[in-house]
Amino acid sequence: MRLIFHLLALLSLAVPGVRAADAPEARKPNIVFFLIDDLGYADCGFNGGKDIKTPNIDKLAQGGTILDSLYVQPVCSPTRAALMTGRYPTRTGVYTIVKPHAAWGLPLGERTLANALRDAGYETAITGKWHLGEFDPKYVPTARGFDHQYGHYFGAIDYFTHTRGKSEDWYRDGKPLKEEGYSTKLVSNEACRLIAEKDKAKPLFLYVPFNGVHSPMQAPEEYLKPYADLKGGRQKLAGMLSAVDDGIGRIVAALEKAGLRDNTLIVFSTDNGGPRPGLNTPLRAGKGTIYEGGVRGCGFVNWPGHVAVNAHLKEPMHTVDWYPTLVTLAGGSLEQKTPLDGRDVWLMLTKGAPSPHDAILSVGRPGRAAVRMGDWKLLMNASEVDDEEAGAAAKPEGKAKGKKGLVESQAIELYNLANDIGEKTNLADKEPERVAKMRAKLAELLKGAVPPGNLNHEGSGAAGKED
Repeated sequence: MRLIFHLLALLSLAVPGVRAADAPEARKPNIVFFLIDDLGYADCGFNGGKDIKTPNIDKLAQGGTILDSLYVQPVCSPTRAALMTGRYPTRTGVYTIVKPHAAWGLPLGERTLANALRDAGYETAITGKWHLGEFDPKYVPTARGFDHQYGHYFGAIDYFTHTRGKSEDWYRDGKPLKEEGYSTKLVSNEACRLIAEKDKAKPLFLYVPFNGVHSPMQAPEEYLKPYADLKGGRQKLAGMLSAVDDGIGRIVAALEKAGLRDNTLIVFSTDNGGPRPGLNTPLRAGKGTIYEGGVRGCGFVNWPGHVAVNAHLKEPMHTVDWYPTLVTLAGGSLEQKTPLDGRDVWLMLTKGAPSPHDAILSVGRPGRAAVRMGDWKLLMNASEVDDEEAGAAAKPEGKAKGKKGLVESQAIELYNLANDIGEKTNLADKEPERVAKMRAKLAELLKGAVPPGNLNHEGSGAAGKED
């Protein structure tokens, strides 16, 4: 049965414009992709949250399929790079956050999801946080396949002043923009405007990477009042997430008003596990780690008539899978110079097919990585310390010496996620054969990994001088 599903998936890739899932397609779907910054695994109601009300998000989740094993990267820029390219950080070199004015970003040799969808006839837009480079105009969204851009390039901006430190960070179509207002609301407003004014001759790819709920912890008083029973950072997070939920509700209403809802695929995902005061229950640790709390994101897909409702999907997938899945769904081409790590998971999402992956990589940097194979997960050199907070992710730790590989002489942990999702019982000593097999697979996935942060700007992950 698994072989049959894989043959159908290959057929959907081999025949342009034809999907095994639901061919023939009368119209290309609009695609709206919500990426929520620093959202905890259990902060939303649909994924177990109790103290924060997320009615609009929960309604979408319940009207679609919840992804129980959606893997992301430990921090934000790497997840965004994986989404945009369908490639692991080991190929792009984007293991860590791209700091303001840093002289690097997503390598220019990378074809982006926006490039591929625009080539397929889509109008493409981003409203929200980019975080993949801005030091040179060649790195900003309007130079990477987006027809429209609105929002900010950095992370951790002030929600009201749109600044980080002394730098103003608010743009429309690459041009500085002075504008007042709470950024979450402004991002939502722009998304609604783009929907209302979309080119009627083209399908729309609308990428909405909210800066909520990332720090600084700021929310308008109107969103804080309902959570007077919560304290400190948790109250502020509740207000921030409520603002995101409200914005998503207004964007869905805009799709309905424009008559686009029935032909729109909505994807919802976090970019990494939540830091405190976010909740990742029942997962271990959080943002910046390769434990499940850092790399298992909460997410779902919703498309009326195409995706099952009130459903859960346990099969594992990774953010790199969105690229080939969405491009193929859009009738686009996957012919390109750079090889993909992602797999088309449409049959998995819609027909219950097994995961097309024999292994999924989670990597903080080449010396700190994990691999999931079936229900088993092997971790090398894991830590519960947030790499970003420790300032370690930018250091190319774990370089090979002599003929030894990147995963030699590292601490080993092995967990069976089927009955130990909290990664409490290390079974490495009891499963030596499985450890050997999974270590070999991890070494294979890390083979040729480019170093973090050292990028040749014109190329794709080649070594170069770091500024």
